[in-house]
Amino acid sequence: MSYARRMRSGPILIAIAVAACGGDSPGGGDGDASVDGTPAPDGAPGADIGPAGNPSGSCAAGVPARGQLVDTRAPDHVVGTGTAASCTFAALQAAVTAGGTITFACGPGVVTIPVTATLTLPINRDTVIDGGRTIVLDGGGAVQLLRFDSPNFRALDTMVTLQRIALVNGKTTPTEAIPSPRPAPCSQGWNDGEGGALYMRDGNLNVIDSVFRGNHAAPLGPDTGGGAIYVVGSKHGVVIADSTFEHNGASNAAAVGGLFAELNIYDSLFANNAAEGHDANNNDPAQCSFMNNGQNEIGSGGNGGAIYSDGASVDVTLCGDRIVDNAAGVNAFGGGLFFTSNDFGGDLVITDTVMSGNTGGHWTQVSTGATNNAGTAVGTNTRSLTITNSQLQGL
Repeated sequence: MSYARRMRSGPILIAIAVAACGGDSPGGGDGDASVDGTPAPDGAPGADIGPAGNPSGSCAAGVPARGQLVDTRAPDHVVGTGTAASCTFAALQAAVTAGGTITFACGPGVVTIPVTATLTLPINRDTVIDGGRTIVLDGGGAVQLLRFDSPNFRALDTMVTLQRIALVNGKTTPTEAIPSPRPAPCSQGWNDGEGGALYMRDGNLNVIDSVFRGNHAAPLGPDTGGGAIYVVGSKHGVVIADSTFEHNGASNAAAVGGLFAELNIYDSLFANNAAEGHDANNNDPAQCSFMNNGQNEIGSGGNGGAIYSDGASVDVTLCGDRIVDNAAGVNAFGGGLFFTSNDFGGDLVITDTVMSGNTGGHWTQVSTGATNNAGTAVGTNTRSLTITNSQLQGL
């Protein structure tokens, strides 16, 4: 198994699950504008980057310490000298390469910094990037914005925190094509190209009060994904709080993808994200004689219209979230959430959360506990399922 790329569908028995649809949308999905009319993701002029997080609910139990803003009053690096013109990509690149706590002095109002080459985060030093709610990093639809790439797997304690910042129009260009020709239903597309805004391997991530819009990863492939964020092999997992993910796309995991990476998401909004692959993913030698990633893979993705988690013995916790109008791909699963715990060792906990208007196939399979239906926005294999004070489509 290639841990960096192995993503799976649910068991064959759920292949006939029906598509789900629903209402209760907070707004439309027209172009680049957000659902509540805030500025477009190109960093249009304004006082700040606009609202982030769930506009209509919160986690009653509160957000844990990792989801709270980091004190950045004594930064290691300040990008800029007080004007927008001084906030150059070169200055940003130097600060990110060094790591530590990074803030910005770019003058009043929102400032967009075009990212013309992927910013490489150090793997041996904690990094905090605090945009102060006035910084937009824009990949121009051509460049992956940030990358943390350790050769290890679930080994490092290194933490990256992104707070009060917008990451928009990031794009990963895949390079490892699945060999062709091979006929459908054999898998098509790519084996790489994860994480349009951020790719992280063997790191630990906090995202707080931030916005991710218009980011894209590889559009087709059974095992690739993470339109905005893709984290693989994380020792301490991912915490996302008070953040917004809109109009992101990838083959799988249109907004956020985790592989062997625990996901904990609080008070956040996921809207109008779309998985672009199709026909999910399974191992079936009877239908495909060709090998890919060590299996006779069929299907080309499409799982996880908003959030995706795969791996063994990792949990997914959603509290105070609004997950609306997202779409899994054709003949794929989990318009709102796709979570498969391969060993049934991970738990799914959904609290104070709304899922509505998401489309895609669905199933729920649990190994213990009385709750055995997560509704029509979710595809999951999980050890246990806990739903509290939530409105989930199909329930």
